[in-house]
Amino acid sequence: MRTVQYGDIVNAIRDMIIYSTTHLGEDMLKALQEAYEKEESEVSRAVLSQLLENAKLAANETKPLCQDTGLAVYFVKVGEDVKVEGGSLKQAIYEGTEKGYKEGYLRASTCDCFTRANLKDKIGYNLPPVIYFDIVPGDKIEIEYAAKGGGSENASRARVLAPAQGIEGIKEFVKQVVSDAGPNACPPYTVGVGIGGSFDYAAVMSKHALYREVGSKNPDPELAQLEAELKEELNKLGIGAMGMGGTQTVLAVHIETFQPGRMCHIASLPVSVNIQCHSARHAHITI
Repeated sequence: MRTVQYGDIVNAIRDMIIYSTTHLGEDMLKALQEAYEKEESEVSRAVLSQLLENAKLAANETKPLCQDTGLAVYFVKVGEDVKVEGGSLKQAIYEGTEKGYKEGYLRASTCDCFTRANLKDKIGYNLPPVIYFDIVPGDKIEIEYAAKGGGSENASRARVLAPAQGIEGIKEFVKQVVSDAGPNACPPYTVGVGIGGSFDYAAVMSKHALYREVGSKNPDPELAQLEAELKEELNKLGIGAMGMGGTQTVLAVHIETFQPGRMCHIASLPVSVNIQCHSARHAHITI
């Protein structure tokens, strides 16, 4: 049984948050640069140039890429042969989150859903985070983190389709969600799509799909083809960078299905679409 110190987890999470909210990932920088080179609209090219310049300034000055530094959302894989000494893993994630947002001078965005009162004094600074745990073989702890902003989350949707609607129904739903989002969620977008499982888990898969390296190829050839087709169709919508019109509305489409077997109930076809803005702040550490 391998032992990991509580304080090491806290510090690793704090550092991950501060870095990823101020330094846009190499995958996103590459995707934005490629979009800039392909964009046919001069106005949208100018916007993409500004987004790249913003990323450069944020990294050089260690300042947030966006004022909305999001909810902290984690996917955590815990090895069966590892234990945390000095406290619980969940509490370490809480403390690391609070330290990261406080010490990084990031905005506290959590509030009571009814009164809208900020929770920084009642629960903790930008607490509680959203955490999905999974138990896996091994003696490591893998932590995936994203800062999920409100604008892109507000444009996301989930629906249970009739099985007869099939792949064409999925395509139409994805296109409708992105079309409805328009400029409001700050394109160019990464689009996460969760298919199968149950109504609730399709939404979880669509969120987790956004943690993939932007533009990476799906290992399932059929899904890789569907991703390519959807990206092409979505870019025909003409929304463009920040809604200025153009050919580069979407940087990537990432699809996850319930495994094994791409499972869902025989009477339903759950689909969820999670939108991610151009400021895609995500990171992955292994402890």
